[in-house]
Amino acid sequence: MNRLTIILLAVYALAYNHTAYAKNIRVSSPDGTLKVNIELTDHIAYSVSADEQVLLERCSLSLSLGNEVLGVNPRLRSTKRGTIDETVNREIPLKNAQVRNHCNTLLLTMAGDYAVEFRVFNNGMAYRFITSRKGEIDVTDEAFAIHFPNSYTAHVSQSNGFKTSYEYPYTHLKTDRYRPEDRMTYLPVLLETDKKYKILISEADLYDYPCMFLRGTGDNGMKSLFPRCPLEFGDDGDRSVKILKEADYIAHTAGQRSFPWRFFVISREDKELVENEMVYNLSAPCEIEDCSWIKPGQVSWEWWHDARLYGVDFRSGYNMDSYKYYIDFASTFGIPYIIMDEGWAKSTRDPFTPNPTIDLKKLIQYGQERNVKVILWLTWLTVENNFSLFRTFAEWGVAGVKIDFMDRSDQWMVNYYERVAREAAKYHLFVDFHGAFKPAGLERRFPNVLSYEGVLGMEQGGNCKPANSIYLPFIRNAVGPMDFTPGSMLSAQPEDNRSTRANAMGSGTRAYQMALFVMFESGLQMLADNPVYYYRERPCTEFISSVPVVWDETRVLDAKVGEYVVTARRSGNRWFIGAITNNNGRELEIDLSFLPDGQTRHLIYFEDGINADRQAMDYKKREKDVRSSDKLKLKLVRNGGWAGIIQ
Repeated sequence: MNRLTIILLAVYALAYNHTAYAKNIRVSSPDGTLKVNIELTDHIAYSVSADEQVLLERCSLSLSLGNEVLGVNPRLRSTKRGTIDETVNREIPLKNAQVRNHCNTLLLTMAGDYAVEFRVFNNGMAYRFITSRKGEIDVTDEAFAIHFPNSYTAHVSQSNGFKTSYEYPYTHLKTDRYRPEDRMTYLPVLLETDKKYKILISEADLYDYPCMFLRGTGDNGMKSLFPRCPLEFGDDGDRSVKILKEADYIAHTAGQRSFPWRFFVISREDKELVENEMVYNLSAPCEIEDCSWIKPGQVSWEWWHDARLYGVDFRSGYNMDSYKYYIDFASTFGIPYIIMDEGWAKSTRDPFTPNPTIDLKKLIQYGQERNVKVILWLTWLTVENNFSLFRTFAEWGVAGVKIDFMDRSDQWMVNYYERVAREAAKYHLFVDFHGAFKPAGLERRFPNVLSYEGVLGMEQGGNCKPANSIYLPFIRNAVGPMDFTPGSMLSAQPEDNRSTRANAMGSGTRAYQMALFVMFESGLQMLADNPVYYYRERPCTEFISSVPVVWDETRVLDAKVGEYVVTARRSGNRWFIGAITNNNGRELEIDLSFLPDGQTRHLIYFEDGINADRQAMDYKKREKDVRSSDKLKLKLVRNGGWAGIIQ
């Protein structure tokens, strides 16, 4: 037998062995329309199809523990299938009071003390690693690699590195042109396939582990990358630290644990993206026994317009008289909170000493007498250096904290979020994270986490444009609460926006700004503008302040990614409807079949005025009676909106 024959036989034997030991396992959604096919060869691969059309192919996963890679040459020990079908009463119902969790499950237990679990829902799928090792382990990498059968359009927020405020605009790129050397993107990511389907990618049940980022492969795919765990820090001012030394691992963690879910929401209609509850369904349950003390609500906020009141008989600013004015305003309109943002304290490093113009305890008492509570702003670093402040603030009567400038999502910082949430809950304080990554499950475990920023919101003035914000209901807000800070009364078309601290402006029409209070989900919803303007624009303010932040039911009536969305939300027997559009005006028709049959209800609504495409503050308030058999015609100008209440 010559050398060539031996080589050919060896190659054939290897190929035969690979095929002989390959194992295909399939798990489908409860309705059978979504299928995940898992192939075990020398690695773990999977593909995802909807209605027999392949959407993801040649995807792979692995978890590296030093010299050992879980998922390479997997040896299957057992397979366990199951079904979850439960309805959960949500502690803080930011979208729906009840959430149905319905999926088929598949647990693949491998030799080597690990398993991979899949869950397949009617609207998506998820997987995660589970390890059962003794002691602690170092995770040096995790491979999340996805590949597409055709070129898709990816809507991504790209950052220049792991240190980021998560406030970049969306970039819209073709997946076959996304190269490894291009900028990375943080989650969530939305894919538009070449068919009717959209795919939203994010993560859930994140704890003691860094956030996942993605970048292009150059081969019509994406792959994961993670920040390494920081070990040593250096001084970098009052709201940041320099990372002086990093570990060679991304996480040092318990050997017996489950890892974050990697999930895909797969929609046939764009409205399904907005309506999804995937993060909640995949995350660990609430750890707070009694949540009755957690009171979401609206907030009057001074920072956006720099507390520059006018027409008053006192010097405005971050002082006692001004904050009393904000409390009086909030009390007048039934707004339960004010935020005292940067400027309330004498030093950003000292959370216990207000600036000399403020008697904080008297101010808190003044608010309590008017049913208005106080929220205090802090940098994350000041909180870290003064962790006893939660107890002190609770003793003072502070309701919650807004913590800012984390700008990282390595393992240390992810753990910081949890330590804050846990300690705040201990003293019945709620939390609003700014300079923050997206929601990924902590808010279910600790519902006192009422909101996160992680969005290009109105803080960014003229850089916050409706053409970008129209994607938020489908991407960022689709994974959890979002502190966008809406409510501009100096409304402007984007080309006219000349926002300054003295005269802060928001892009979009007046009706658009009002609709955002219905459209965007947040346990704390800011009224960002000057109370002077809100008093002046009383009909608008009365509507805005009547919009709840928690809901019994949410229905998206019509939506198209990047173009428009119409959402209806129910609180008790009242329905609120909000509609927004991009830079194109349009007419939409919605039916009111969600209303009870046989009843006549009253609709009060605000729509774009005839000149709102040129002067964004132009609006009309109208009223009419409606029934469930009626259809509403909505006319939105460019960057416009529509907002109404049916009662």
